[in-house]
Amino acid sequence: MHTQSSVTKEIRSKVRNIRRELPHEQRLKAEHGIYQQIKKHPKVSSAKHIAIFLSFDGELNTKPIIEYFWQQKKSIFIPIIHPFNNDHMFFLRYDEQTELTRNRFGILQPKLDVRNIIPYKKLDIIFTPLVAFDERNYRIGMGRGYYDRLLAGYQQTDIYPIGLAFTCQKISYIPNQPWDVQLPEIINA
Repeated sequence: MHTQSSVTKEIRSKVRNIRRELPHEQRLKAEHGIYQQIKKHPKVSSAKHIAIFLSFDGELNTKPIIEYFWQQKKSIFIPIIHPFNNDHMFFLRYDEQTELTRNRFGILQPKLDVRNIIPYKKLDIIFTPLVAFDERNYRIGMGRGYYDRLLAGYQQTDIYPIGLAFTCQKISYIPNQPWDVQLPEIINA
């Protein structure tokens, strides 16, 4: 008998491999489609403070999106794992001069500087990474629950979370737990 967590681990492993093996031309075409959707998105156009992740493990390349946001004079923030509480993350301002370091998972993040922290409730949009998603906009992340904890109760704030993914990451159904956050939108191509 499969437990829910073993099913989730199976999905995570399978979809990460599919994402990593996405042919280069197909990846570029999908990324272009996603970038175009972001550029035309009314909530993105009006946003001032945007959180977005730095790509890792075959995720959508966020560098062109970040550069577009800088051109649009938007303030960009990148998640970092809390140095004293490994179950939480917060966001630091990110610009062309920001020094990056690798966290314990090997993911690039800004070097900690408390002057660059933004209270997450001041963010307008949080672009969330994901491994897999379904029709209902439930997502499977990397398994640590950072975004589910962060976004719990986001409906009581002005934050608008948006998932970013390739269409090949979509599956029919994700078995969700009560603490899993259903995103209002997932942009994919």
